[in-house]
Amino acid sequence: MHRSWLQATVLGTALVLSGYGNPATVKTQTQPVESAALERLKDTEILFWTPEQQRLGYPNIEKLITTGVIRRGKSASLLPASPRDFSKFTYAYNGKTRTIEDFFYQTNAVGLLVLKDGRVVLERYAGGNTAQTKWISFSIAKSVTSLLYGAAIRDRHIKTLDDQVIKYVPELAGTAYDGVTLRHLLQMSSGVAWNDDPRNRESDVAKLTQIDREGGLKALLAYMGRLPRAAAPGTRFNYNTAETDLAGAVLRSATGRSLSEYLSEKIWKPFGMQSDAHWVKMRSGDLERGGCCISATLRDYGRIGLFALSNGTTRNGTRILPAHWMEESTRPASTNPGYGYYWWLRRNGGYHASGIFGQHIEVNPKERVVVALQSYWTVAFNDELTGHHDAFIEAVTAAVRDARPGR
Repeated sequence: MHRSWLQATVLGTALVLSGYGNPATVKTQTQPVESAALERLKDTEILFWTPEQQRLGYPNIEKLITTGVIRRGKSASLLPASPRDFSKFTYAYNGKTRTIEDFFYQTNAVGLLVLKDGRVVLERYAGGNTAQTKWISFSIAKSVTSLLYGAAIRDRHIKTLDDQVIKYVPELAGTAYDGVTLRHLLQMSSGVAWNDDPRNRESDVAKLTQIDREGGLKALLAYMGRLPRAAAPGTRFNYNTAETDLAGAVLRSATGRSLSEYLSEKIWKPFGMQSDAHWVKMRSGDLERGGCCISATLRDYGRIGLFALSNGTTRNGTRILPAHWMEESTRPASTNPGYGYYWWLRRNGGYHASGIFGQHIEVNPKERVVVALQSYWTVAFNDELTGHHDAFIEAVTAAVRDARPGR
């Protein structure tokens, strides 16, 4: 599935590098993490990290950036093992037959989890990662924010997605955001002018980091309030990094809780996530980023997929999201048939949460399969890497469907 270069933007800049890293040449998490090296990372831009810096920083994000803690509950839900034999598994990509080992090597994957009917059929780690390793997820947070919107509607913190944004963020009243609804935000169709091209140093997205440093959410809202309207709300898809932070601000206003607290209350605890997680905040520390940077274990990313697959119910049947929320939020938007409410959509009825540098949660309702991936691509994304991901996921899903347990 083709992904626009717009997906490469987060936290105000984009990575512009080329080539692939070799997992064998970078430090692994089995080596001691040096505090001095972490301190040096604090003064660097995360999107420009080298493979060595990625391997050091991605599992230690809470030591580098202010985060909110997503608290786990008293017990974790089980992920029963039902292993399948993948020793002879191959898949085709770019005219070549490849193995799982090839996939890990060529995409810098460090974690792979495949769940079928809620059971672990394949789990593999590399580069020193383990089931306890927390790893940053970048834009996967957008899809989690979408889940929280469903929870807020069921809790009646939000009456309807047809509410205007200015009801919850009155600072934007009298701006181009007059008439923009929450649905427009979730479908990236506000109609407000925005240049999300990281190649242009004068673009809006290129200014986000400096805006954040100068004044966090207050400064961001002031900047967004000066933007003109480019199209009528709901008529044009335009990927807008800042508006995902705005979506987070709406949630905080509506619920009266931080995003981390609300995620803990509605999903992390009741669904039985195994570990506390972290959600990166704006540099001013006043709001978690609605569109970026949850750090969690691979199995908990898999549980996010299972929560979506269960249509927002817990393992004991308790409903957290409205009954038809997942159907609604994965329905193609009129402005982009490949996009829902912060979910990317497949033609086969599946959908996925996607983060730059190779983070991924695939949900296939028809096959009852979830695939979660942790990686450290040396480019934010490109057609070759995303195509490789898609080919592998399609093949591994077919293999799980066709194989019996133990085979």
